[in-house]
Amino acid sequence: MADRQEPASWAPTWALGRAVLLTGLLLVAAVLLGRIDLVVLATPFALGTAYGLRRRPGTLPELEIGTGDAHLVEGSPMAATVAVANPDTVSYDMAVVRTRMSRWLRVEQVGFGGSGVDVSRSGGADRPFVTSVPRGTAVDLALSGTALRWGRHPIGPAGVRVAVADGLLVSRAVIADPVRMRVYPMTEPFEAVEAMPRAAGLVGAHHSRRPGEGGELAGVRVFAPGDRLRRIDWRVSLRARQLHVAATLSDRDAEVVVLLDVLAEAGRSGGVRGAASVMDTTVRAAAAIAEHYLHRGDRVALLEYGPAARRLRPATGRRQYLTVLEWLLDVRAENSPHEPYDQVFGPQLLSSDALLVVLTPLLDERSAQMLARMARGGRFVVAVDTLPADLPVPKGQGWAEIAYRLWRLDRDTMIGQLREHGVPVVRWAGAGSLDQVLRDVARLATVPRVGGR
Repeated sequence: MADRQEPASWAPTWALGRAVLLTGLLLVAAVLLGRIDLVVLATPFALGTAYGLRRRPGTLPELEIGTGDAHLVEGSPMAATVAVANPDTVSYDMAVVRTRMSRWLRVEQVGFGGSGVDVSRSGGADRPFVTSVPRGTAVDLALSGTALRWGRHPIGPAGVRVAVADGLLVSRAVIADPVRMRVYPMTEPFEAVEAMPRAAGLVGAHHSRRPGEGGELAGVRVFAPGDRLRRIDWRVSLRARQLHVAATLSDRDAEVVVLLDVLAEAGRSGGVRGAASVMDTTVRAAAAIAEHYLHRGDRVALLEYGPAARRLRPATGRRQYLTVLEWLLDVRAENSPHEPYDQVFGPQLLSSDALLVVLTPLLDERSAQMLARMARGGRFVVAVDTLPADLPVPKGQGWAEIAYRLWRLDRDTMIGQLREHGVPVVRWAGAGSLDQVLRDVARLATVPRVGGR
């Protein structure tokens, strides 16, 4: 197989071909017809072509894609640049730049050197833009607009072709690889009650049932070696003629595991100001829940219920919150014919004291079976329904609408069965979504189990 040769860097344009052809025809006609006036007519074309080709470029243009703020949030302004550099000693008469943009990055202003053009109503940024590039300089094509949806959105690939020598030569296309802009999910306002089923850490903001140095009064007991003097209850001590101290319960942190069901997607995403799909609700709710509990000092872990079974180890602090946002950018709906339960919960054993918040649309029977299995295993499970409430009814011929209503009834029956198994199911509604459910789970955790179950 023959080696592939690198294509020529510069190629003649149709203008150069027409100039050479016209000059040749005029000279041939002058010789054949013996007319000097045809030579005079050919002279300007020959001199103009020679003057244009007097200095030919030696290097191709350089193209680079740059982004502004690396930490964008849904709905925030975005900015990017496509820089065209001329490293040669010959000026580029014309540079034609074109770039592709993700549909979730809405470009509203495009311009060279600070002069912006409104493209929000003229077909977007996926069209050619023309400028000139002097020698030894660079010109930036500025793109500004709005980031509409979370994820890693590509800017590019971008391409440029330049014309030199008064438009007689054109370069081959120079392509720049796409650059992905990270857009983090917008965290919806979320607050929850302090109730936790069990607090398992050593320090934290939740009241545990174990004695220790905390703020929750547990009673009064006889003074023992090691007790602090400031804990002495003098009223009881004087009455009992023996030192007594106030006993308190320890304050501990809790572990929250947010499980994302990625087996199915439903609904059509409209971005930050439009309708929310299942993945939109799932990612934004996970970010809000993680932000709330990490702000309180709890440990938060993330799991995917799907074929990839991605996992983020539990940790606390601001670094964990930034890691959570980065981890959520790669969430994708991916179905699998295999049961992902063993992949998610088999090798990685969850803490028995952890609160498991499952974000699921309940579109797959395997998700309901997983919830029931976790509840039977003694886990503290809360299911958050992420299916859009305004899911459109299919408008088709035949039995489409009836089938949709039957599917809705079957899904409601499945939710009722989960509640009978002890799995609370609540629809995500931002702040206060889990208050009543967490109170019920915390109350059930304090009830003694009969028969060791």
